[in-house]
This record gives sequence, C-alpha cells and structure tokens, in this order.
Amino acid sequence: MSVEATAPGKMILFGEHSVVYRGPAIVLAIDRRARVVASKREDKRVYIDAEDLGFSGYFEENEYYALSGKAWRGRNLSALNVASKKVMEHLGVEGGVNLVVRSMIPMAVGLGSSAAVCVATTAAVGELFNGNLTKKEIAELSFEGEKIIHGTPSGVDNNVATFGGIMKYERGQPFESFKLEQQLPFVIGNTRRKRSTKNLVDEVRFLKEKNPEIVDGIIDSIGKISKIGLDALFKRNLEKIGDLMNINHGLLSALGVSTPELDELVYAARREGALGAKLTGAGGGGCMIAIAKDENLSKIEKGIMRNKGQSIRVNLSDEGVTTRRINSGDS
Repeated sequence: MSVEATAPGKMILFGEHSVVYRGPAIVLAIDRRARVVASKREDKRVYIDAEDLGFSGYFEENEYYALSGKAWRGRNLSALNVASKKVMEHLGVEGGVNLVVRSMIPMAVGLGSSAAVCVATTAAVGELFNGNLTKKEIAELSFEGEKIIHGTPSGVDNNVATFGGIMKYERGQPFESFKLEQQLPFVIGNTRRKRSTKNLVDEVRFLKEKNPEIVDGIIDSIGKISKIGLDALFKRNLEKIGDLMNINHGLLSALGVSTPELDELVYAARREGALGAKLTGAGGGGCMIAIAKDENLSKIEKGIMRNKGQSIRVNLSDEGVTTRRINSGDS
C-alpha cells in the first residue's frame, strides 16, 4: 500500500513586500497542485523521485546521494527529508520512505511550489504511518521543511497549501482563513525567470533605509490596498480588484522589484482586456497575474504567449491538502 497526498500552490493578490514591515498580505490557493506518493522502505533511507523536476536521489543519515541531476539539488530535496523525519519523530516511529514527487506548479517563480510539495510529503508520510495528523500538525511539521529552503519563511505558503482558500497574513497576528463562495478565474503569466525572494527583500530594505521618507509611504499604500482589496474580493467586485492590482503593480515597480519581462506581460494582459494585472510574489522575475471577465481570458492568454511568457489559467481553490490510500497498481 502507498499513500497519495496533494496540495495546492498559491499566488499573492496583494501585499508583497509591505507585509515584511506592516500591513496584511492576501494570499490565494490555486487549483494547480503538487502530488506526492509515499511508500515504506525496509531501511531508513528517504528516497525521492522528482524526475519531472529534473532530479532524484536519496538521503542516508541526512547525507544526500544524487541518482540523477546535479548533486547540489539535494538542497531542494533536503526539505522533504526533514519533513519526513519530523513526521516520524512526531509519531514516535522509525523507518524509511520512498517519495514520488510530481507537480503542476512551476518551481522558483513565486507560486508556492516548495511549500505544496512539502505539505503533500508531510501529509503522505503521516498517513502512511497511521498518524491521523490534523491540518494544524501538517502545517507545523511542513514548516520545518520550508525553513531548509527559505531560512525564515513567514509560514504563509505552508498554511495556504494545507488549508486552501484565502489567507490574510500580517506580522505578529494569527493567520485568518476565508472561503470564497464563487469562483474567480485568473491568468498567470510566467516569465520563466527564477529569482531569490531573500535577495529582493534585502534590496527593498536597503532602498527603505536610504529613502525612508518616500519608501515608508509606498509600504503604507500597499498595506492599505490589501485591506480594501480583501473587501472587494468578498464582494466579487472585479473592477475594483483590477484597479487595485494596477495601482499595486505601480507601487511595486517604484520599489524596483519589477522587471522588463514582467512589465511586458502585465501590459500585454491589459491590452487584451484585463481589468487588472500585476506581478505576484517577490518580483525580479517569476510571475504576474491578471483578472478579467470570462470573454477576455483567452485573448489575455494569447497576449502573454506572444510576449514569450508561459500562460496558466487558474481558479481559486478552497481545497487544501488531501490524502488517500492507493494500491500499488493505481496511478
């Protein structure tokens, strides 16, 4: 017997960079998911098959041995090793696991790929050892794996991947989760340019230290957009959401975190009828998002592709992490 777990990716609607200082970030789970299938081993190795991501290998005594792909990829896979070990430690069991990782979420572009895989791993290993983990436990144990990749993550990504829906996060405040009664379609444009969230946060901090009288006002404005935007989201006021997205993108550009590639996709989406378009995540590459009425979604997708972006249509997802037991012959 094996256990399959899946978890959603995410996108940030409002609040990038301001959330580092003050004001909420509004984060949405999307219907692109990561899938992990876990099975037991006779030894204590953690074997990870992530071939669709370009690498695989195993951990023995926390030492990584590459079987395909570059050995330095072990840093990415070590989050799954840590999550697996933390689950077994939490449950008071010992053993090894095989993990087969498949993901519909592009890596390192701000869509929560690492968190979704980490959450799915935690849930799968927990179910494999009959742990009956609560979602709160899954989120907390996954966070230990996320630390390996991001150092001091906020905890937003692993919580959204665990619980799904809409999440409001503000420093020093508990997470707030919401469900949306009606679907809202978005188009994601991926520049395919990977970036470092940490480096971008550091660059904004440096700019703020040099120009506090200007940057503080930008930070406050982005925080205000998040608060107004959450209300517009609940009212499904697409025009208001779009206006706020456009303003938000301008403010993020003023902080220096947009790029020519991101701007090209943002303006291409607007030309094709998007009510609003902005970068999502830390910037410096990665993705932008656009919201529009249904009749314009296909045109926006084509506009993004004409400008060398990867187009991904998504809906919001209220479904967080899920698990199921499968027979060896099941796919």
